[in-house]
Amino acid sequence: MMRFAFLLLVISTDGVTSKKVCSYLDVLDYLNLTKDTSAFKLTRPVLDYTDPTRVELDIFLYAILALVEKTQTFIPFIWASMKWKHEGISWDPAEFCGITQIAIPRDMLWRPDLFIFEMTQKDDSPLNLYILVSSDGTVYSEEDMKVVSTCKMDVHKFPFDTQRCNISVASAIHHVDEMRLLPCSNSSRATQFSREVLKTQGEWEFMQLSVSSFNITYNNRQWENLVYTFTMRRRPLLHVINFLLPVLFFLCLDLASFFIADHRGEKLGFKVTVLLAISVLLLILNDILPSMSNKTPLIATYCIVIFAMMLLSLLETILVTHLMEKDSVAQEKVGPADDWQHKKEKMKTQDGTTEDKKQTSCVCICQVSAAEKQHELLPMAEEDNSRIQSGDSQVLLLILEELKELQKTVDLRLSCRLEGGKSSLWAARINKAFLIFYVTTVSLFLPLIFIAWHT
Repeated sequence: MMRFAFLLLVISTDGVTSKKVCSYLDVLDYLNLTKDTSAFKLTRPVLDYTDPTRVELDIFLYAILALVEKTQTFIPFIWASMKWKHEGISWDPAEFCGITQIAIPRDMLWRPDLFIFEMTQKDDSPLNLYILVSSDGTVYSEEDMKVVSTCKMDVHKFPFDTQRCNISVASAIHHVDEMRLLPCSNSSRATQFSREVLKTQGEWEFMQLSVSSFNITYNNRQWENLVYTFTMRRRPLLHVINFLLPVLFFLCLDLASFFIADHRGEKLGFKVTVLLAISVLLLILNDILPSMSNKTPLIATYCIVIFAMMLLSLLETILVTHLMEKDSVAQEKVGPADDWQHKKEKMKTQDGTTEDKKQTSCVCICQVSAAEKQHELLPMAEEDNSRIQSGDSQVLLLILEELKELQKTVDLRLSCRLEGGKSSLWAARINKAFLIFYVTTVSLFLPLIFIAWHT
């Protein structure tokens, strides 16, 4: 193969001098990388197999693409950087015009067999086709990755929750004695650099990136794991506006319904409508939250308690309405007012007839001539007095009968009013007691639930 190293002649006033010009291909020829490179990628690049290969890893966050509660899936876009030392490769930069690094295809050298435990789908992002090799044999590999991983999410404080998702990196076949996996940057530097390069966060706000390492034992051997923990906090404004506030508004409407008259049917219909609206919001909540959770979400407790209070309010309205209807039915048992008016007119008619009889008798007495004799006047007066007394006795008997019927009617009305008054009194007491209970429970529950959300 043609060599591209040559001498460049430079003419100066002192004479002729020469300067060596080098190319990357000279370094590759020197390292025998232009021929068969299978020996460089077959096994771990160490001269002594007892020496472990030190692999230093860095992971930084570029973007939070998605964090789905329903499927508990975390999809970040990360930048991963690895470096390790290939003991079979080195050169002196002074012999090659100061060349300290070369870029070669990534499949020409051995690479660590690292994988992510939580990864559920194959990475479909474009791969970096090259790796960098330095003069002392250190190999640098950098690539961007879209990681679709599982994340154990805790939605107990949704939508004011903070999630922590892990990306655990380990070797597939190399244990601790063969390969050491170490973090290149500490947690503070990884967090700071991630904030600088972060492009988009969406619904989530990136808080911290922490790095930790631990070993697991399997088949009497230890395997080293490197864990990157991403801490993110949800931005709750959209959920507060679209869900929490409407539920609170419906609760206020239910409280305001206590000012609607109980004897009307509008109050009952209004409460049923509000209860159905809450049911629709609960269906929306079911689509947001995952079906399985270790703890009951506070937002579910918030909705269930409000739903229960509104259900109790509806039942209380039904009870009060029933008592009011019972009062109305009791009052209708007395009978129509026309019967009483008819009896009253009848009594007036009878009184008028008796009075006419009295006036007729008096007129007859007055029409007797004063010139008549004394012996003729006395018998006629006695006869008229007997007639008046018999008429008065009949009137008194009729009045007595009417008074008895009137007493019965008054007693019946009084008993019905007392019965209806008891129902109305109990309805008013129940309404007042439940209103006090309702306001007290809501006043205690809402501050407690919001304190639990923010602690």
